[in-house]
Amino acid sequence: MLEGILVDLVPFGQDFGKLMGDWMNGPAAYWANVGDRPIASRAMIEHWLEGRNAAQHGPARIEFGVRTKSGKPIGQMGVNFTSDAHRWANLGVVIGNPTYWGGGYGTDGFILLVDYLFTWLDLRRIYVETMASNVRVQRMMDKLEFTFEGRRRAMWYADGSWQDALVYGVLCNEWPGRATLVEKLGLRARPEPEA
Repeated sequence: MLEGILVDLVPFGQDFGKLMGDWMNGPAAYWANVGDRPIASRAMIEHWLEGRNAAQHGPARIEFGVRTKSGKPIGQMGVNFTSDAHRWANLGVVIGNPTYWGGGYGTDGFILLVDYLFTWLDLRRIYVETMASNVRVQRMMDKLEFTFEGRRRAMWYADGSWQDALVYGVLCNEWPGRATLVEKLGLRARPEPEA
């Protein structure tokens, strides 16, 4: 378990799997699936979770559940794919419960994840890709001192128009560290929202 200020990152288990249907059929899916709005049945979610569990046994996938300090599962984040030889990773984040959007919960968890990957797994580079309309992710990347590295034009079709993919990255020697970012952002423990 990785302990943060607002959230902890814990093994992605059954308590998170049970909520995936709500998350994948709610507003979080649009952002997690870069503009796609899937309708996921319970059977589809179970099949997807079985595949993820099998994939976790491979070297490329690292996945955490995001849990509030009171123990409420609110999302998941981790490594989508990686290159061991080149020591880089692509990350993904989903805060499935919109009640927790904009309150620093995703940022706190993301800082924990990046710090873990640089400190414990000795990665050299981490990057994130998002669609151009995802302003929340762009703001988070700026706050966390990720560098805007490029744009892949007309990558995803979302809500009737083509969206560019935006790529943000950070190198290990550029990462300011968890303590510095917590101080800079003023992350403090506080009461959780009523959900």
